[in-house]
Amino acid sequence: MSEQRPQSPKAGKIRLDKWLWHARQAKSRSLAQKLIQSGRVRINGQRIANNAFPVGPGDTVTLAVHGGTHHADVRLLEIVACGERRGPHSEAAMLYVDRSPRPENGPDGEKVASASGMLREKRPDARERRLARKLAGKDGF
Repeated sequence: MSEQRPQSPKAGKIRLDKWLWHARQAKSRSLAQKLIQSGRVRINGQRIANNAFPVGPGDTVTLAVHGGTHHADVRLLEIVACGERRGPHSEAAMLYVDRSPRPENGPDGEKVASASGMLREKRPDARERRLARKLAGKDGF
């Protein structure tokens, strides 16, 4: 006869820093820990500062991540699974459902660039740089 052990409250749960790493929201566990300790992570609307906070399916993770710009990229992720390892992107994408709001237009009505939500301007090409130098009177010819 096989005995079933009673389920502990932590059954089906994983550490928050480990889940962020498995779901590829952080490049390393130490970076995930810094993200949590900086106060940019919320679980079910509550700010979390404990790296070992247990999360599991049904929890909602809110991340405020700066992608190299002055604007924060806010991600709202619903946890679907805990994950066993840090696998490829296709495996990591199955750990959550992205519920992030996607703005269609910016404050001035212009389209927001990139699917990741980061606002970036494209770099000027050689022709645009020549025109800018000419307009500034620094043509040199």
